[in-house]
Amino acid sequence: MLPVDGRQLENVKGELLKLKKKEAADCPTMAQRGQDRRAEETEEQRNSRLAVMAQRGQERRAEETEEQRNSRLTVMAQRGQRRRAEETDEQRNSRLAVMGQRSQERRAEGTDEQRNSRLSAMVQHARERRLNVIEGQNQHQIQTFYAARTVLN
Repeated sequence: MLPVDGRQLENVKGELLKLKKKEAADCPTMAQRGQDRRAEETEEQRNSRLAVMAQRGQERRAEETEEQRNSRLTVMAQRGQRRRAEETDEQRNSRLAVMGQRSQERRAEGTDEQRNSRLSAMVQHARERRLNVIEGQNQHQIQTFYAARTVLN
């Protein structure tokens, strides 16, 4: 293998960087073409495209391992945190208002059965939280007991 000095390496890196920037400059035209195509499609075509995308996503998720799933969810959570960290108070208030509106619409459209199911899930969740608190308190008491016993011995 031929020796490479630092200057040659920097030159190659510089050339690669120029190529990447040129490719990036070409990408908006591709993105623009996609936007134009989507703007012209009918509601039926749009629904079909979204259904195909959803199906592919489900198939991908069905094949992924637990590790891949955890990694995907971690990345999603990080993106959400980054987005929320960058948003202004006005954007945050708008996002929360939209969420509240959607929630109200969902509840208004829901049947009594769905409402009862939702309330039942809320009650169950509250019970589990209380049990976790009690369990944590018990665990703390046990640890305190053993610590005191160790000190006394």
